[in-house]
Amino acid sequence: MYVPGMRKVVAAGAVAVLAGTGILLGSGAASAATPTAVSVSAQQVHSAVPVAEPKGKVVAKGGLWVHQEANTTSKRLNLLSQGTVAALQCKKAGQDVDGNKLWYKLGAGKPGWVAARYVQNLAPVPYCK
Repeated sequence: MYVPGMRKVVAAGAVAVLAGTGILLGSGAASAATPTAVSVSAQQVHSAVPVAEPKGKVVAKGGLWVHQEANTTSKRLNLLSQGTVAALQCKKAGQDVDGNKLWYKLGAGKPGWVAARYVQNLAPVPYCK
Protein backbone atom coordinates (compact mmCIF):
# COMPACT_ATOMS: atom_id res chain seq x y z
CA MET A 1 0.00 0.00 0.00
CA TYR A 2 1.38 3.42 -0.92
CA VAL A 3 1.03 6.22 1.58
CA PRO A 4 2.03 9.76 0.52
CA GLY A 5 5.23 10.73 2.29
CA MET A 6 6.02 7.09 3.16
CA ARG A 7 9.47 7.24 1.56
CA LYS A 8 10.43 10.06 3.92
CA VAL A 9 9.14 8.10 6.93
CA VAL A 10 10.93 4.89 5.89
CA ALA A 11 14.14 6.80 5.20
CA ALA A 12 13.90 8.53 8.59
CA GLY A 13 13.31 5.15 10.23
CA ALA A 14 16.34 3.66 8.48
CA VAL A 15 18.47 6.60 9.62
CA ALA A 16 17.25 6.09 13.18
CA VAL A 17 18.11 2.38 13.03
CA LEU A 18 21.55 3.06 11.55
CA ALA A 19 22.23 5.83 14.06
CA GLY A 20 21.59 3.34 16.85
CA THR A 21 24.25 1.01 15.42
CA GLY A 22 26.91 3.72 15.36
CA ILE A 23 27.25 3.58 11.58
CA LEU A 24 26.25 7.20 11.02
CA LEU A 25 29.18 9.42 11.82
CA GLY A 26 29.44 13.15 12.17
CA SER A 27 31.87 15.10 10.00
CA GLY A 28 35.45 14.67 11.15
CA ALA A 29 34.74 11.31 12.81
CA ALA A 30 34.78 9.36 9.56
CA SER A 31 38.55 8.88 9.61
CA ALA A 32 38.52 7.62 13.21
CA ALA A 33 36.10 4.74 12.69
CA THR A 34 35.97 1.78 10.37
CA PRO A 35 32.57 1.41 8.71
CA THR A 36 30.85 -1.94 9.17
CA ALA A 37 28.13 -3.52 7.08
CA VAL A 38 24.72 -3.73 8.70
CA SER A 39 21.72 -5.52 7.34
CA VAL A 40 18.45 -3.73 8.16
CA SER A 41 15.20 -5.54 7.46
CA ALA A 42 11.96 -3.82 6.53
CA GLN A 43 10.51 -5.10 9.84
CA GLN A 44 13.22 -3.30 11.82
CA VAL A 45 12.60 -0.05 9.97
CA HIS A 46 8.84 -0.43 10.34
CA SER A 47 9.09 -1.05 14.09
CA ALA A 48 11.18 2.10 14.52
CA VAL A 49 8.31 4.26 13.24
CA PRO A 50 5.20 4.36 15.47
CA VAL A 51 1.87 4.06 13.66
CA ALA A 52 -0.91 6.39 14.78
CA GLU A 53 -4.26 4.83 15.62
CA PRO A 54 -7.24 5.77 13.47
CA LYS A 55 -9.65 8.27 14.98
CA GLY A 56 -13.41 8.71 14.97
CA LYS A 57 -15.72 11.62 15.72
CA VAL A 58 -18.85 11.20 17.88
CA VAL A 59 -21.91 12.29 15.88
CA ALA A 60 -24.65 11.36 18.38
CA LYS A 61 -26.52 14.54 19.37
CA GLY A 62 -26.77 13.67 23.07
CA GLY A 63 -23.32 12.12 23.25
CA LEU A 64 -22.30 8.47 23.12
CA TRP A 65 -21.94 6.01 25.98
CA VAL A 66 -18.75 3.96 26.19
CA HIS A 67 -19.63 0.40 27.23
CA GLN A 68 -17.53 -2.33 28.83
CA GLU A 69 -18.50 -4.78 26.04
CA ALA A 70 -19.80 -4.41 22.48
CA ASN A 71 -23.45 -4.15 23.54
CA THR A 72 -25.76 -1.63 25.18
CA THR A 73 -26.57 -3.85 28.17
CA SER A 74 -22.99 -3.95 29.49
CA LYS A 75 -21.72 -1.51 32.10
CA ARG A 76 -21.45 2.15 31.02
CA LEU A 77 -17.93 3.47 31.55
CA ASN A 78 -18.06 7.03 30.23
CA LEU A 79 -20.06 9.46 28.10
CA LEU A 80 -18.36 11.03 25.08
CA SER A 81 -19.83 14.38 24.04
CA GLN A 82 -20.94 15.09 20.49
CA GLY A 83 -17.94 16.22 18.45
CA THR A 84 -15.38 14.35 20.59
CA VAL A 85 -12.59 12.84 18.48
CA ALA A 86 -11.34 9.56 19.96
CA ALA A 87 -8.64 7.06 19.02
CA LEU A 88 -10.04 3.75 17.73
CA GLN A 89 -8.04 0.55 18.13
CA CYS A 90 -10.19 -1.89 16.13
CA LYS A 91 -13.76 -2.92 15.25
CA LYS A 92 -15.87 -6.05 15.65
CA ALA A 93 -19.45 -7.21 15.28
CA GLY A 94 -21.58 -6.76 18.37
CA GLN A 95 -25.16 -5.82 19.23
CA ASP A 96 -27.12 -4.26 16.37
CA VAL A 97 -27.65 -0.53 16.97
CA ASP A 98 -30.06 1.08 14.50
CA GLY A 99 -29.08 -1.39 11.74
CA ASN A 100 -25.32 -1.31 12.39
CA LYS A 101 -23.66 -4.26 14.16
CA LEU A 102 -20.14 -2.78 14.24
CA TRP A 103 -18.56 -1.54 17.46
CA TYR A 104 -15.24 0.26 17.87
CA LYS A 105 -12.81 -0.56 20.67
CA LEU A 106 -11.32 2.68 21.96
CA GLY A 107 -7.59 3.20 21.52
CA ALA A 108 -4.94 5.30 23.27
CA GLY A 109 -5.18 3.08 26.35
CA LYS A 110 -8.84 3.98 27.01
CA PRO A 111 -11.13 1.10 28.00
CA GLY A 112 -14.44 0.34 26.34
CA TRP A 113 -16.48 0.05 23.18
CA VAL A 114 -18.70 2.49 21.27
CA ALA A 115 -21.41 1.79 18.72
CA ALA A 116 -20.05 2.54 15.23
CA ARG A 117 -23.53 3.79 14.26
CA TYR A 118 -22.78 7.04 16.08
CA VAL A 119 -19.09 7.46 15.19
CA GLN A 120 -17.80 8.96 11.96
CA ASN A 121 -14.52 7.15 11.35
CA LEU A 122 -11.87 9.57 10.12
CA ALA A 123 -9.56 6.78 8.86
CA PRO A 124 -10.00 3.07 8.08
CA VAL A 125 -10.31 0.99 11.26
CA PRO A 126 -9.01 -2.61 11.20
CA TYR A 127 -10.98 -5.57 12.51
CA CYS A 128 -9.95 -6.84 15.94
CA LYS A 129 -7.76 -9.94 15.96
